[in-house]
Amino acid sequence: MNLQHESFMIVPMTREHAETVCAWVYEPPYDLYGWLPWDQMETLGVEFGDPEVRQSQYVSVLDADHTLCGFAQFFPLAGVTRLGVGMRPDLCGQGLGKSFMQAVVAAARERRPGDEIDLEVHTWNKRAIRAYGKSGFVIADTYPKLTPEGEQLFHCMVYEGV
Repeated sequence: MNLQHESFMIVPMTREHAETVCAWVYEPPYDLYGWLPWDQMETLGVEFGDPEVRQSQYVSVLDADHTLCGFAQFFPLAGVTRLGVGMRPDLCGQGLGKSFMQAVVAAARERRPGDEIDLEVHTWNKRAIRAYGKSGFVIADTYPKLTPEGEQLFHCMVYEGV
């Protein structure tokens, strides 16, 4: 599946893309969004370190020059596709969130057209919440969730369109 939307293209996540994503380093407080080193991800077979999970749930987001700009996970739930997204650190906060998310939502709709689309975001992550809001997501719920850093508050945001 290659899906072009404005300036971003959605393609299957390759092993090379997965390895590159693992090397991305985010500035605090966003550094908690980093991944384990690629060798560990692959050895443990977690998330996109597992070739089957990578193929069934993950895609890469490329720009018009075919440069890796981010990734998305389409996690299937009953009647819902839950998104997980990540943008290359140097692109964060540059005003690309809306078009990035529109490309991801279009790909999610192509995969499972009848599903509701949602995502979870830390309540403190105002930058992401703003980008998701501009992309057509609205806060539907707020709840605590156990994370490796302890219990934290999250918003569930549901896509309602723009």
